[in-house]
Amino acid sequence: MSLPPGTRQVEAFLEMMAVERDASPHTLSAYARDLADAENALPHGLMGADEAAVEAWYAGLGARGLSAATQARRRSAVRQFYRFVLGEGWRTDDPSRRLEAPGRGRRLPKTLGRDEVERLLAAASARDGAAGLRLVALVELAYASGLRVSELLGLRVEAVRRDPAFLIVRGKGGKERLAPLNASAREAVRVWLVARDAARPEKAPDSPWLFPSSSARGHLTPRRFAQLLDQAAVDAGIDPARVSPHVLRHAFATHLLEGGADLRVVQTLLGHADIATTQIYTHVAVDRLARVVRDKHPLAKDD
Repeated sequence: MSLPPGTRQVEAFLEMMAVERDASPHTLSAYARDLADAENALPHGLMGADEAAVEAWYAGLGARGLSAATQARRRSAVRQFYRFVLGEGWRTDDPSRRLEAPGRGRRLPKTLGRDEVERLLAAASARDGAAGLRLVALVELAYASGLRVSELLGLRVEAVRRDPAFLIVRGKGGKERLAPLNASAREAVRVWLVARDAARPEKAPDSPWLFPSSSARGHLTPRRFAQLLDQAAVDAGIDPARVSPHVLRHAFATHLLEGGADLRVVQTLLGHADIATTQIYTHVAVDRLARVVRDKHPLAKDD
């Protein structure tokens, strides 16, 4: 039996939210219900809807007696879905682009301070054996390059064998971009490769993955990486709720902007199709810099 129109795209979107955005099961379940509602209500489904149909669906939510909070969440689910579809190249337009809610600020992404990243790396380094070397390489790569977790865990070992200064990454929509590697990340990868190769049984075929595992995918899973980060965060004295693979990507972007990087450069490095997605990090950086001035500048302190 074939799936209804839009089902495969919705499933791909929910998988992306789980893997790359670290969305909770509760959030994923709510988004699945929201998108199912839109899919069933729109005459031609999500993938066949035009602006007028999407706006009519949204306008009708209030008439159905849904709360303002539920309406806002459904708008958010549909808007994020269409941005994902646009990025994947499955549509060339976004029919939800005019679904704006007045008076609501955009939620700022979680991030870590530079000192917290250093503490996280120190906690990873304190672990014994190859597991510690692997975690250091994971954190260093994520923080140095801003890779999505799916891109990071899907790295092939041949991509780093020759100690490259950058990686060529195929991201959303099959688009390629350059991901830089600093000296610290390259050294962490070099050390991990030695341990990785030494752990392989003699005459056993080499895994194609940089971070192989016994999972069905053949490489480390996002869930396992998140678990390892949680333990490192506890060891570093950081609330584990503030740390995830995606937070390391946020830290990469935020710290670049704090250091004076051009917004367009950060957009390119992150692989964002729309610069509006990157602009949210400017708010994080400005907020952090404002706190530094408030807390550290002598004229900003009370007598």
